[in-house]
Amino acid sequence: MGQLKLSARIRRQKYRSYKGQCGVIAKNRIKRRFRAKAPNRRWFTDITEFKVGEDKLYLSPILDCFNNEIISYTLSRRPVYDLVKQML
Repeated sequence: MGQLKLSARIRRQKYRSYKGQCGVIAKNRIKRRFRAKAPNRRWFTDITEFKVGEDKLYLSPILDCFNNEIISYTLSRRPVYDLVKQML
């Protein structure tokens, strides 16, 4: 390989968001009905990853489905349970 000036490429590891066993999967009670008839009837939450320069930030908001208002949110550098717990 040296005579032909060949070199091997090192591949990046595949991204895996969680290690270990997943918890209990909740029952689908919304069934794609994302609108509410009154405020504070349906709230949703999720975690979104943003890349900022070389760092990653994780945003966890609570969204009211009546008027799409953000009720609460938390930013963190790691996607851990404390991110959601602090938001609540």
